[in-house]
Amino acid sequence: MHITYYYIKKHIIYIMILIKQIEVFNPDFIGKKDILIGLDKILGVFNKIDMSSLSGIDIQIIDGDSKKIIPGLIDAHVHIAGAGGEGGPATRTPEMQISQMFAGGITTVVGCLGTDGMTRSLYSVLMKVKSLREEGVSAWMYTGSYQVPPPTILGDVGKDIAMIDEIIGVGEIALSDHRSSCPSTNELIRLTEHARVGGMLGGKAGIVNIHMGDAQNPFQPIYDAVNKSELKYTQFFPTHCNRNEYIFNDAKEYGKKGYVDLTASSYPYYPDYETKPSKAIVELLNAGVPLEHITMTSDGNGSLPDFDENGNLVKLEMGQPKSIFDELIDAVIDEGLPLEIAVKTVTLNVAEILKLKNKGQIVEGKDADLLILDKNFRIDTLIARGKIVVKDYNLLKKGTYEKEV
Repeated sequence: MHITYYYIKKHIIYIMILIKQIEVFNPDFIGKKDILIGLDKILGVFNKIDMSSLSGIDIQIIDGDSKKIIPGLIDAHVHIAGAGGEGGPATRTPEMQISQMFAGGITTVVGCLGTDGMTRSLYSVLMKVKSLREEGVSAWMYTGSYQVPPPTILGDVGKDIAMIDEIIGVGEIALSDHRSSCPSTNELIRLTEHARVGGMLGGKAGIVNIHMGDAQNPFQPIYDAVNKSELKYTQFFPTHCNRNEYIFNDAKEYGKKGYVDLTASSYPYYPDYETKPSKAIVELLNAGVPLEHITMTSDGNGSLPDFDENGNLVKLEMGQPKSIFDELIDAVIDEGLPLEIAVKTVTLNVAEILKLKNKGQIVEGKDADLLILDKNFRIDTLIARGKIVVKDYNLLKKGTYEKEV
């Protein structure tokens, strides 16, 4: 044992990993390469490593023949501590388990509260973020909830973002929805300005994640806020932009100015209303929306309610994080979108919008979050922060209290 090549932290021994001659999408396709991993970082991407240069080092080798590698997926809208409750106490959704992330090739999540900023707590979301980090994945969160003024930890969204490491923005703030607090234009401006300044002070994105509801002209509150202030469209991160036909059509125009986030998990439950995310990516691109403005998130463990014209709940489902992986692959196989384009919606684009500087790319110095796909685009291997958590299609790591997967 060569202690030089080991690092012990919290009783875990990190061993170097070498992935040999695999097709690399970083997310741009750069050909077949060797990738060397040490600790939780990518040490380098090479045309071919001379194995004699690694003589005497204990290395785990992964054969990349007939396989592809992409960055680990980033799911930027997950109800990691549970959500829901629109149908009463029995409809509250459970916390996300780490196996749900791994089933979808996800190595990074951003948690949020959602509808229930009244009986659920930001403290619970924050502790879930800390728990996920201890379990070996990357996690951040938004402060706030649907409501305005939003719940906070330190009394102001800007203070939360600036002073709490795990908090990168505020959301999801509900607009154009019957569950929204219907903030005035001035209230939305003030909230967003506080988030922006908090982000500047804390070196964070300071972005406002917006829940887009079913009302007509759903983007109008954002247009009004931008037109009445010095704010930019890129200070907002609206989600659920494929929830119905008229919102999606509006998103084709709005997306030329700001970001458009597609929700992946609700389509299987509401195909009559929602635009399938894999198709939506292609339609947005064809409409002239810049690729870097398009992202896809799961709304995992969030409740997916359906209300009738009188506001009565008639159906309730729960989102699954794996949906972003499923829609990513559908975009490639069913819609014919090149992998290097499709994968940016769940990796690089998200990392750049949220300023997650060590995420979303396979380059030297970035976090070792890597997803290996076989020739049929199935998850073969998943590496999270330098540790193999899925190998040969088998889950190697579960959450602390998970007994069955």
